[in-house]
Amino acid sequence: MSATLSGPEISGGSRWKQETVELLSSMRFAIALFTVICIASVIGTVVQQHQPPVNYVNQFGPFWSDVFGRLGLYAVYSTVWFLLILLFLVVSTSLCVARHTPKILWDLRNYKENIRESALLAFHHKGKGALPLSREQALVRVNEVLANDGWKGKAQVREGGVMVAARQGAANKLGYIAAHSAIVLICIGGLLDGDLIVKAQMLLLGKSTYAGGGLIKDVAPEHRLSVSNPTFRANLYVPEKAVAGTAVINLTSGIVLQDLPFQIELKKFVVEYYDTGMPKLFASDIIVHDPDGTKTEAKVKVNEPFIHKGIAIYQSSFEDGGSKLTLTARPMGRPGAPFEVTGEVGGVTTLTNAASQTDKLQLEFTGLRTINVENLAAENAGAAGSGADVRKVDLVGSLGEHLGSGARVKADKRLHNVGPSVTYKLRDASGQAREYSNYMLPVELDGQKVFLAGVRDTPDLPFRYLRIPADERSTLDDWMGMKAALADPASRLEAAKRYVLKSAPADKPELAQQLEASVLRGLTLFSGAEVVRKDAPSAGLQALQDFIEANVPESDRARTSEVLIRILNGGLFELLNLVRERAGLAALPPGEEAQRFMGQAVLSLSDSFAYPAPLLLSLSGFDQIQASVFQVTRAPGQKLVYLGCAFLILGVFAMLYIRERRLWIWIEGPADAPSTTVTLALSTTRATLDTDKDFDALKTRMLQTP
Repeated sequence: MSATLSGPEISGGSRWKQETVELLSSMRFAIALFTVICIASVIGTVVQQHQPPVNYVNQFGPFWSDVFGRLGLYAVYSTVWFLLILLFLVVSTSLCVARHTPKILWDLRNYKENIRESALLAFHHKGKGALPLSREQALVRVNEVLANDGWKGKAQVREGGVMVAARQGAANKLGYIAAHSAIVLICIGGLLDGDLIVKAQMLLLGKSTYAGGGLIKDVAPEHRLSVSNPTFRANLYVPEKAVAGTAVINLTSGIVLQDLPFQIELKKFVVEYYDTGMPKLFASDIIVHDPDGTKTEAKVKVNEPFIHKGIAIYQSSFEDGGSKLTLTARPMGRPGAPFEVTGEVGGVTTLTNAASQTDKLQLEFTGLRTINVENLAAENAGAAGSGADVRKVDLVGSLGEHLGSGARVKADKRLHNVGPSVTYKLRDASGQAREYSNYMLPVELDGQKVFLAGVRDTPDLPFRYLRIPADERSTLDDWMGMKAALADPASRLEAAKRYVLKSAPADKPELAQQLEASVLRGLTLFSGAEVVRKDAPSAGLQALQDFIEANVPESDRARTSEVLIRILNGGLFELLNLVRERAGLAALPPGEEAQRFMGQAVLSLSDSFAYPAPLLLSLSGFDQIQASVFQVTRAPGQKLVYLGCAFLILGVFAMLYIRERRLWIWIEGPADAPSTTVTLALSTTRATLDTDKDFDALKTRMLQTP
């Protein structure tokens, strides 16, 4: 017969709970959670958050953009898994603090005076010596030395002597509590000021996101949060002279509206620029309207918020507030008179007199910039002077890297404000749209003033610019007249005849007839009216090249090209003067100025056939209206975060710079003996080079003969 000795059995449920608590409160678990949070924060920094989906598709491709989207990497700090990790970190760190705090507090009150005297000899720092003092006198001496060095101690009288236990740097262990409590406070503050409360309301109160359009006042209550919402971070868009009181919270699946307990009126928006064109200062003069009729005026600047009723109002950014625009539309594909188009930024206008009266284009006004500071240094302008091709290259070279922005500029720079620009989209009946960016005033490049007309197919591509030469009146009239006359067979014939009258010998009529036919053929090919290649119809200089390749032997192509280009330039020059004559203007005299104009005109006319729009719209007038975008926040967790940061600083300082040291002094000898033996031992949590020196100095003062 045998017997088995065992302790009290632990049930499966109790063991599971105990192991769960052990796991949650372990340092390994907390470090793992903290590591995941750090990785997620890096992702949230590298991957731009809350961008349009098309941006991620262009950056990562369709497959990976969908995978990353499902993982919530485009709104990392709002995802459920990130909030759960924060929550688990709070629980883990709280359990860790709760588990160790009683031990630390007990250790702070315990001097460990019950240590055996024989154990002192096992310490690394130890010393022993005799003093010609009685036990009482030795104890007094020890207390004086300890008090002078800032030690706190406790004495225990034993049968063979007195054990004195002393300590320094007890705050080192308090640093552990402070640092871990700081993590808890910061995480709780982050949870309170994040989307957790908003998502809880959506889950428990039946709130949902809104993904439609329309007016804010028409949005249903289930998409709105009440003014008593304890925490939120939202954006408020307010145009000049307008009032708004409903902010927008952007979530992954849509938006939620946040009603504010007041309304904000934007009196005036102020923006100042550096020489590079970057904003130097933007601020808003606002009036806060309370429901009781009280009005409070304030000025909101970047990093200088205005706090009203516990809600901080930050200057986030600025946008166009619906500026009134007037544009002149000029037909590009056929002859036609210019006409005026009016609208406002953010608005839509339908155009009917486009390529035909039945075709309709939807004109969407997207932006207005009144200041465009560009680097027009010679080297940049030179890079832009190699010609224009809207089909495949950036028309203005390095200038195109700076248009509309205060981008990097080289040391050799010539900054110049090139004036206002307008951006718009033309959307056809199938819903396809291209974006255009046109400058109001001509820009001087390589000694020639040109109008810049930009186009891009998708928002992720840079603008490509068609450079149209300005006439001596700084208008587009001459070039647009040439464009229209080039499409008119009668005008082409008249230009050819005028060229022959000036160039052909009067005594050789057969040569004049051949020259007229050649000029007319060149103008017709250039206009695209004659099809050279049925598989790929062309116009402009490309049409001339196709004609030569199809009809001229390879050995004669260079000479033929030179002759054809020369008579084409002459025919176009006569076409220009024909247009000016019809407009009641004097003919443009031959010379350097005419040569520069015609050189750019030929290139831009050639590339205009690839300009993907039936209309060229130029800005002729505007009435600018600015708008401010405010970030309005109610952040109760902010104070917890600040408190946690203070705790973290104190805790890290205590753990790194406060050394905990314990000292034991055994005064051995009978109470009535004239001398005693003193044994010292030192223990420290972090040994340094100064520890040996400090202990030797303490031992010398303690054991020196009086």
